[in-house]
Amino acid sequence: MTVARTPEEVLGQIPGWEGATLAQLSGGLTNRTWRVTKGDESGVLKIDDGPRDVPFNTRRDEANIQKMAALAGLAPSVLFVDDGIYFSEFVEGTVWERDCLDKAGNLELIAGALRRLHALQLTGRSFDARVAANRYVEKNSRLDSDTVEKCTAIVSSMRLPQNLCCCHNDLVAANLITTPDLMFLDWEYACDNDPFFDLATIVEHHQLTDAQVKRLLDAYLGGDGQRWRAHLEKQRVLYLALLCLWMGSRPDTDSIELQAVVGRLATSCF
Repeated sequence: MTVARTPEEVLGQIPGWEGATLAQLSGGLTNRTWRVTKGDESGVLKIDDGPRDVPFNTRRDEANIQKMAALAGLAPSVLFVDDGIYFSEFVEGTVWERDCLDKAGNLELIAGALRRLHALQLTGRSFDARVAANRYVEKNSRLDSDTVEKCTAIVSSMRLPQNLCCCHNDLVAANLITTPDLMFLDWEYACDNDPFFDLATIVEHHQLTDAQVKRLLDAYLGGDGQRWRAHLEKQRVLYLALLCLWMGSRPDTDSIELQAVVGRLATSCF
C-alpha cells in the first residue's frame, strides 16, 4: 500500500523550498493542489492521488511539453517534477471565465497564442480519442446505452490528419490566464493532435456564436477561416462526444448540465 506524501515532505525534497508556506487550493480532480510561497517566490504544487493513465500524460511528459511552451511564453515554468509530483511557477494574472471570451480582442488573443502553440515542436505522442473514450465508458454511470453508442461511433469515425501539431487539448476558460500575455495552464492532456481540436474546444465548450466562430477562425487563419469551417465542425462534434462521455463517467456531474450536452449532441451534424 502506497502512503500518500504530505506537501511538507515533498517540499523537503526540493532545494530552496523547505519550510515554505502552504495554502490548499480547490479544483484538482485527480490530485491535491497547494499554493506554495517562500519569500518573493510562489509555486503550485500538485500531488497525485494515484497512478496516472491515459488520456493523461505522465508527469514527466507533461513537464517536457510545458517547459517547451514556457520557453515560448505560453505557460508558467516547471520547477520540479517526479512520479506523482508536479511543481510549477505560480503566475499572477486573471484566470478567465466564460464571459472573457465576449470581450473585445480576446478571441484574437487566443488565435495568436494558438498559432504559436501549434508551431512548437511535436511532442512524440499522438492524441488517441478512442482510448480516452473507452476509459470514460468504463466508468460511465450516468448515460444511457444509446447515447454511449452514439458518442463512441463519433469517436471511432474520426481520423488524425497528417498535419499533426502540438496541442493543449483542454482549452476551457479556467485554463487560460492573462499575465497580461495569454498563457495556458494545466498541460495534463497536451500532445500531438489536429490543431482544430483546440479551436473546437474553445468554440464548443463555451458555445460561441456563429459570429464569434467566424472571428476566431479568421484571426487564426489570416482571414481564410470560412474555407476550414467544415473541418472545424467535425472537430466540434468529436469534442462534444468526448465531453459527453467524460461527464457521464463522473458521479459529481450536474444532471442538468449533462442533459444539456446530450441535447446538443443529439442536434449535431453527425
